[in-house]
Amino acid sequence: MSAVTCTPAGTIAEPIGRDGSAPFAARAREIPAVLGADLEVPVRGGRLVRYANLDYAASAPCLEPVNAAVAAALPAYSSVHRGAGYASQLTTARYEQARHTVKAFVGSRPDDALIFTRNTTDAMNLLARCLPEDTTVVVFDSEHHASLLPWPRAVRLAPPAFPGEAIRAADEALAAVEGPALLVVTAASNVTGELWPIAGLAHVAHRHGARIAVDAAQLVPHRRLNLTALDLDYVAFSGHKLYAPFGAGALVGRRDWLAEAEPYLRGGGAVTAVGDEAEWSDDPEARQEAGTPNVLGAVALAAACDALTATGWTPLVREEERLLARLRAGLASIQGVRELSLWGPDHPRVGIVSFTVEGRTAREVAEFLSSEHGIGVRDGKFCAHPFVRHLLGTADGGCADGTASAVRASIGVGSTEEHVDRLIEALRDLAAG
Repeated sequence: MSAVTCTPAGTIAEPIGRDGSAPFAARAREIPAVLGADLEVPVRGGRLVRYANLDYAASAPCLEPVNAAVAAALPAYSSVHRGAGYASQLTTARYEQARHTVKAFVGSRPDDALIFTRNTTDAMNLLARCLPEDTTVVVFDSEHHASLLPWPRAVRLAPPAFPGEAIRAADEALAAVEGPALLVVTAASNVTGELWPIAGLAHVAHRHGARIAVDAAQLVPHRRLNLTALDLDYVAFSGHKLYAPFGAGALVGRRDWLAEAEPYLRGGGAVTAVGDEAEWSDDPEARQEAGTPNVLGAVALAAACDALTATGWTPLVREEERLLARLRAGLASIQGVRELSLWGPDHPRVGIVSFTVEGRTAREVAEFLSSEHGIGVRDGKFCAHPFVRHLLGTADGGCADGTASAVRASIGVGSTEEHVDRLIEALRDLAAG
């Protein structure tokens, strides 16, 4: 059991070990392990094989340091804010420290707000509720539904043929908008893994007096994000993509829209006083977080941010790029397998690959990989229906009526060469009939 200390001012500090060791963030670590690395699953014939998880883009496994942080917080768990009891003070300190940690992880500005949400979808819907009246949203059809669907007034742009066209199309669309505008774009595609030119798009948005909101759900588990350096107004992401599957996400960005909008939820914590009418808090982090928050989710999310930061991005990116190159080369070597891409094979991307297998439906491929080889992948349209239909084209039967789909393999911390090689060999057997 860890000891707990109090600062001279009486506020509660983070627990330290009995040996006096510093919190996790202060200690450099090797790449952390994930829970479930030794999971065995049944395959045809009754055998058990070690699970090859290649479905990180849907939900990443829990990091061991994240699990440890949640376990450490549970014994003293209590309701946050306004509590005089020691457990409440300690839990409040952990919750607000988590807010500080996550803000630092994405490089936020000192005056930015961070609202803890359930996930990216929740964060984008919260932002949609906070837009000034008559705001026009410009969004590409290549977005995940979380970023495509929440907006009451949206100008939807076709998927661009190359990155420069994305900037040109956004420029032209924003130039035609009268009144407040918001450009919404992904940082890394959840279908192809391709990185979007968010710095250039932010520059274009600001030149027209607009703001930019970035869906960073698929970027932050793979690359460092610095909101300030990129000059982004808002970023949204999910803990369950970031090795913290405890039901928390975040919206980080400028305070004014969040502070001036009606509360996303109406209830305790969002008010300063209640009489015949409610007086809502001017602090957006209180105003937009009514009710008892997901404290353990916030603690988990912060622990994941600490773990990745302490590891350092260089070894994480280097290992991912090595495995991704092995995966893509293997897929390219199989006749009848086609990788989906918007901007070509050489465009930078994170560890996500979607593909089709000639003569097989995506569900057939996914079920074969699972039942015969113990491999987990994703099949479908990945909550990006317009984009997947665009990538498949009408030549892939059924696309015109919306039935065509693809297979997605995705990697991250805990992925191994054996996982990749097993997938390639299984697909080679399947393609050979």
